[in-house]
Amino acid sequence: MEQDLREMFKKEREQKHTIKTDHEERFFKKLQESLPEEKKPTRMWLKIAASVVVLFSIGFGYLYLNDNNDNLPVVVESTPDDDNKSEFTFGDLSPDLKKVESYYVANINLELAKLEVSPDTKELIDSFMEQLNNLNLEYKSLNNELKELGPNDQTITALIENLQLRLQLLQKLKRKLNELKLSKNEQIIDNSI
Repeated sequence: MEQDLREMFKKEREQKHTIKTDHEERFFKKLQESLPEEKKPTRMWLKIAASVVVLFSIGFGYLYLNDNNDNLPVVVESTPDDDNKSEFTFGDLSPDLKKVESYYVANINLELAKLEVSPDTKELIDSFMEQLNNLNLEYKSLNNELKELGPNDQTITALIENLQLRLQLLQKLKRKLNELKLSKNEQIIDNSI
């Protein structure tokens, strides 16, 4: 069984092979059967574009054909009169000054909310409130000065000191009320013994 490959190929070349005459036609027929049919190219992008155009036209048609002016919001511009202008504060000048002002105003309002008014303390509270009102009027005049003359160190310092004075005044009132309350408690204790 051992044969030389060279000799085998040599014998093969010497033999004449004949190809049938319709070989080429049969080959092309089998080739066409095995290959899938060529499909016409689908134009999916055209379908997508057409649906987008339809959607846009429906949307625009709805917007422009349903032109209901009743549903549109009405913007009213109002110009404040000179008498009703909002108060100008030094907090409007910079964020840092706004923080300082907010801190003091919040503490002042907190102290005012903590005050307990009773018939015994009403007179003391009224006198402190009068002083507080005077400081508040001075604060407003300083704000007007700031508005008219523009920002300067003296006015800003005076505004901050005014806020500090108001807070100190309320803290002093709170201490006085606590002292008054303690002295009344001591009197009650002394009278009950």
